[in-house]
Amino acid sequence: MNLILFDTSFVVAFNNPKDINYASAFKFLTQDKSAFLIPEVVLTEAAFLIGRAGGLPATRAFMNRLVVSGAVLQSVELRDLKRAEEIMGAYPEARLDFVDCCLMALSEHLNITRICTFDRRDFSIFRPNHCEYLELLP
Repeated sequence: MNLILFDTSFVVAFNNPKDINYASAFKFLTQDKSAFLIPEVVLTEAAFLIGRAGGLPATRAFMNRLVVSGAVLQSVELRDLKRAEEIMGAYPEARLDFVDCCLMALSEHLNITRICTFDRRDFSIFRPNHCEYLELLP
């Protein structure tokens, strides 16, 4: 199965019709029928950002959409945290984001090559062990 990992920027955009990337996220989700995973670290960061922008009603709506969608959540294991730390250390000048590094580690651990994100910088720098590069969608 060809899985896709969702990054925070994609999740936040899809959950805010006023977001500049909302239309792109919505179009992608309605057209691509691939299975996707939302890492729990993304869920936490997205809920924080959505709540900061829209308050409790936005956070509750986000949680309800996730439950109704049947989204599959992916835990970050200790080995993923170790790999995320190694990735941060491999690119010290880039100052890679914690959540992005966790997604990079999960992509290797789960042999996933596609990530939905609107934050291309960190993922473009990274050179994974399991493939030549990560395909960044949409």
